[in-house]
Amino acid sequence: MKWIDVYLQEVERRLPEKNREDILLEIRSTIEDMLPENPSEEDVKGVLQELGDPVKLAHGYSEKPMHLIGPRYYDTYISLIKMILPIAITISLITLVAENILGTVEEGNVITMILAIVGEGVWRVISVGMQVFFWITIIFALIERVDIGIEDEERRSPRKIWTPADLKKVARAPRRRSISQWEVYGAFLWTAIWGTVYFHADQLLGIYENQGEGLTFITPALNQDVLLSYWPGVVLVIGLEVALAHYKLLKREWSKGIMWFNTIQEGVSIGIFVWVITDEKLFASSFINYISDLFQWNSAQFESGLTWRIAAIFVIFAVWNIIDGFIKYKRGVKKTKLNHEFVK
Repeated sequence: MKWIDVYLQEVERRLPEKNREDILLEIRSTIEDMLPENPSEEDVKGVLQELGDPVKLAHGYSEKPMHLIGPRYYDTYISLIKMILPIAITISLITLVAENILGTVEEGNVITMILAIVGEGVWRVISVGMQVFFWITIIFALIERVDIGIEDEERRSPRKIWTPADLKKVARAPRRRSISQWEVYGAFLWTAIWGTVYFHADQLLGIYENQGEGLTFITPALNQDVLLSYWPGVVLVIGLEVALAHYKLLKREWSKGIMWFNTIQEGVSIGIFVWVITDEKLFASSFINYISDLFQWNSAQFESGLTWRIAAIFVIFAVWNIIDGFIKYKRGVKKTKLNHEFVK
């Protein structure tokens, strides 16, 4: 019986500790049932050959996936990298160009500036690529292990075989509720753009004048220190938007979960951004004074009116997105069960 003991030892090394003894007893019992009363060494080898590689047998009992990104999410994982990577690189390069070009540039420094942009651009592309790959891989590895993002689906054991009867649990997704890949791509792109602008507002948003040597940045519209003081809430909104877009990419249709996720995300966004917009120190005093002098307006009234108009526009768009999500979910909400007739 040394063959059986060695075989079980190889299986035992790879089993989860809490169920190890029970599993080994089950395998030993299976082997004994497959053997004749007085088994020869050849009989034992034949049974072990039938059971197969002890490594694969042990992995079949494992409660954790033995891969980083499995086949269930691999296509989505690759699609997401292809989608986010060019967006992230584009935004990074736009920011780099804005940092170096905006403002008055002396003629003799043009070549130096171009070389600096190219050198820094190469490094940023590499850095952004590594960051995107790392974080998306981490997120999908966690999803693979907790199996989130799948509703109304039983987690299948590696030893469970699919049968056509499993289709009875699947609901037909109406085309009117489907989520296109372009919708998800647009969501990622929008989040990347406004996130970049938010954290570089003092370099991108403000007053520009043409003073004969190209556009010159006169004054920023917003106080960057005030914007950065709200960074935890803004990062939370960015995280929710990315998670919602990822959820849409997984589901590919407007479900009840996506509708409520969208509602929560928009509600949180309303609260945080209205809070930011109504900060008394948000707008730079130089910007307010410049516009007020230009149009002969009262600076206090102009600032107050601008604040509440922006807040109102933001709330209107957020409420519309909530309503639009509800409408998309309600399209064909009655799920049609699949009725199959099998012809012998």
